[in-house]
Amino acid sequence: MPAPADSDLRRTIDAVWRIEAPRLIAGLTRMVRDVGLAEDLAQDALVVALEKWPQSGVPDNPGAWLMATAKHRAIDLFRRGETLQAKQEQIARSLEAELADGSADPTADAAASAQVGDDLLGLIFMCCHPVLSIEARVALTLRLLGGLTTDEIARAFLTPRATVQQRIVRAKRTLAAAQVPFEVPAGEELAERLPAVLGVVYLVFNEGYAATAGADWTRPELCEDALRLGRILAELMPREPEVHGLAALMELQASRLRARRGPDGAPVLLEDQDRSRWDLLLIGRGLRALERAEELSRGGLGPYALQAAIAACHARARTPHDTDWERIVALYDGLAALTDSPVVELNRAVAVAMAFGPAAGLELVERLADARELSQYHLLPAVRADLLERLGRREEACAELARAAGMTENEQERVLLLERAARLARG
Repeated sequence: MPAPADSDLRRTIDAVWRIEAPRLIAGLTRMVRDVGLAEDLAQDALVVALEKWPQSGVPDNPGAWLMATAKHRAIDLFRRGETLQAKQEQIARSLEAELADGSADPTADAAASAQVGDDLLGLIFMCCHPVLSIEARVALTLRLLGGLTTDEIARAFLTPRATVQQRIVRAKRTLAAAQVPFEVPAGEELAERLPAVLGVVYLVFNEGYAATAGADWTRPELCEDALRLGRILAELMPREPEVHGLAALMELQASRLRARRGPDGAPVLLEDQDRSRWDLLLIGRGLRALERAEELSRGGLGPYALQAAIAACHARARTPHDTDWERIVALYDGLAALTDSPVVELNRAVAVAMAFGPAAGLELVERLADARELSQYHLLPAVRADLLERLGRREEACAELARAAGMTENEQERVLLLERAARLARG
């Protein structure tokens, strides 16, 4: 039995796995046409690495080593089968050919690198296929492309481990039963499928940026996973404006993460944040991505690019008073026309209140009171409370804050809302 890897080597192997796993699973999925089998083969290669690398050391190209090991394992599996179908024989021959000509090395040449990119895109579109539920898409994407374990996904979304495991298993079975092809859609199908992919990535980011439940106000590790996926998409789909729009939006919002929490972890709202703590590197990346989205957008900016443009208005303002609220209102006008979303209308009402006064904003908020989509949305009474307070209607504002506190499932946010209500009550 080989000696176990020491802690430093284990950390190195874990880092290698996080980096290489998505490319490894993507390449194997293209070859064996089964995402579940591809993940099993990749895991088998990792087990072999854990056994051999403590003695031999980490190879110069660990990704190529893992891929070659997984391919050998695939050939063994196909050949040991009692009944070899023609397709299995074809796959085995293809794997042997790739091993023979050295194409197991993903960095061998430009063509191989392009294939890695195509494989990653294919895996992204497969994980986000409409045949899966949104919860399954998120779990599968984080598992196969984010490199997260089942336990990590469960902790991130405050979901029982068994539930996450079940979602992943069912997702793989659903993809196999539906015979979802491993490919990057083109033309009209790409336009139809891309929003689902972007939606999954942004859902992951949003859960990290403003956790819907639990004791933490933010979960930066989820934001990092989403940012990594967004950057991969931007690199692999350089001509898609909304891909760059989403990347810009996430970079700009992520730049405020450090300032969104106080020393005790308590929430800090936008107007109260110390802007010197905003990450200038991420702001720069976000503004460049937004410029790219604007260059590519011929029929006007899409929803993500418009949201990124709104975030850019905040990023460019040195103080809250420098914010160009009238431009933000105009951008929300465009976003509302594209999305027909009550949440967007609520955010637009906030911008109107900042640009033209709380009475104008409250009038818009009141129109949203009966929106079914906002019936359990705690930010509706929270926004109404803020506007009522600015208008001097403190008792009504207190009641709305208490109502918002009762609706949120995030403990930090509930404390913040109740503290605001208590301060108002004290005068």
